[in-house]
Amino acid sequence: MAIANCRFFKTLCNLCMNNRQPAIGNYHPCQYNIGGGRQIILEVSQLGCVRGDRRLFRGINFSASPGTFIQLTGPNGSGKTSLLRILCGLLAPAEGEVKWNGANIRTLAEEYFTSVTYLGHRHGVKDELSAVENLRISNALNGLEISNERARSVLQQMGLAGRELLPARLLSEGQRRRLALARLLVCNTKLWLLDEVLTSLDKGAVALIRSLIENHLAAGGISIVATHQELELSAGLTKRLELTT
Repeated sequence: MAIANCRFFKTLCNLCMNNRQPAIGNYHPCQYNIGGGRQIILEVSQLGCVRGDRRLFRGINFSASPGTFIQLTGPNGSGKTSLLRILCGLLAPAEGEVKWNGANIRTLAEEYFTSVTYLGHRHGVKDELSAVENLRISNALNGLEISNERARSVLQQMGLAGRELLPARLLSEGQRRRLALARLLVCNTKLWLLDEVLTSLDKGAVALIRSLIENHLAAGGISIVATHQELELSAGLTKRLELTT
């Protein structure tokens, strides 16, 4: 079962209201199977999150098959970042579970982590390192070694030609975001979890990221992206999950 796109989601939420199913923040635990019989790779069941003394969400259920794009939306404080951190294994849920190929990700550990690329809204760029060094080190930390030549080529593709050897502190906010996103060109992971990564990007950069996501989906990858920008992808199965406070 999978969360449907926005229109179906709202219709089914009305059904939930009619059946008086419990909800948190206008999120209703309804499901609508639009997977078309595809193999389920990622499965989220009855997921809940509590931070401090505040519950962010509960009862979230969705699944994703190869080629699935899920747009995650909601106001600040609704739990988007927490949900992505749970999905990548950095945060334990209050209840529920996340399964990857049928196994709980908490038991898979490294086997799962090597299948995931997570980019947070804080891009994680080190000011004192050059763009090339940032890209090489960030990939090395994820078990992927790339050469100086490969790093420079990727940065040029990301529109950073001529800035490859500059310390990151000299880059604009948009350029720093491009540097962080360059990881998507070299990673070989199945699941992309992207948190507000389109912030500070111009139209050209947004178009480039759209193309990267489309290619990832066409190759059988899965992308879950927290963003309020409509990407209007031409590839993959698009769904929407909205969290509200």
